[in-house]
Amino acid sequence: MKAAYIHIPFCEHICYYCDFNKVFLKGQPVDEYIDALLKEMRLQLEMTPVNQLETIFVGGGTPTVLNETQLDRLCNGVRAILPFHNGEFTFEANPGDLSEEKLRILHEYGVNRLSFGVQSFNNELLKKIGRTHTSDDVFETLTKAKKAGFENISIDLMYALPGQTEDDYRSSLRTALELNLPHYSSYSLIVEPKTVFYNLMRKGKLHLPSEDAEARMYEILMTEMEKHGLHQYEISNFAKPGFESKHNLVYWNNEEYFGFGAGAHSYVEQVRRSNSGPVKKYLTRLEKGELPIFDQHKLTKQEMMEEEMFLGLRKNEGVSLVRFKEKYNENVLNVFGNAISEMVERKLLEVTDNRIQLTKEGRFIGNEVFQAFLM
Repeated sequence: MKAAYIHIPFCEHICYYCDFNKVFLKGQPVDEYIDALLKEMRLQLEMTPVNQLETIFVGGGTPTVLNETQLDRLCNGVRAILPFHNGEFTFEANPGDLSEEKLRILHEYGVNRLSFGVQSFNNELLKKIGRTHTSDDVFETLTKAKKAGFENISIDLMYALPGQTEDDYRSSLRTALELNLPHYSSYSLIVEPKTVFYNLMRKGKLHLPSEDAEARMYEILMTEMEKHGLHQYEISNFAKPGFESKHNLVYWNNEEYFGFGAGAHSYVEQVRRSNSGPVKKYLTRLEKGELPIFDQHKLTKQEMMEEEMFLGLRKNEGVSLVRFKEKYNENVLNVFGNAISEMVERKLLEVTDNRIQLTKEGRFIGNEVFQAFLM
């Protein structure tokens, strides 16, 4: 076990594209939730003891909507309960949410990586997608974060947003790269059910760029990142050497991790598990001294091998033939020979002596490639 994900489901506003498990902050039992979260950690570690975690990632929702006292209590509890020493400790944050005092608290408890949901530097576009921060908020927050001692900072950008042009995306990308940060994530909008954008799309009121325009934006992304010395190590992620997200690599390497909090997902002892999503249900289960498990599934060997492929192929380095053999005692070319041959023929995959990886063309339609490995 290498990693733990901690979910804070509270937000001061709901973005129009977001389908993560979240609720409006006002009127929520936030203090009780933090107590329950720490209790879940203790219960889980009693069941599955581990010696050391290498990464912790606190996501949401918006973890930094917690007030200073709540943030202190959460971080203090995490450090007291989880066996974590000097690894990667990430907090997600919204620009404008972090006061100097909150930054001080995070730094004091060993948080050493911040991930900001910027999405765009076009203020009009930010309003269109339901964001409440401005580009100035981004610059001010990054200045405060660096002053507080944070160097490992990542920002997210989105493309293929409603009404977004290629020039607009290129402009946001240029502004982001001028910040000279060590890590960037950029991904296209996916319209998910139960979101504001989904409802608008059903009414014919959501005007998105064409698939060709989306592909050109992705091409712009890869070209600009390479120009600025940022290595593409996963379909949507770029970093200076040594600043790759160690936590996300746990997922893409198909390794096990804890997931704590309402709606959080875990992969523990070959079991994929999800927690109850509604905050009240989550709290009720823990009040009874029970783990808040909503659903769980023990993976078969075949399912594990399939996941190894469609998760591992997200990385630019792809899937190691040697590692696959060590994990499953199977030759990947025997297990998935037909799918691999088809994708190689279509120039979407390439196979070397040591690994299988997406070609540049394959990165544009990665999901189609991944589907080929689901039996």
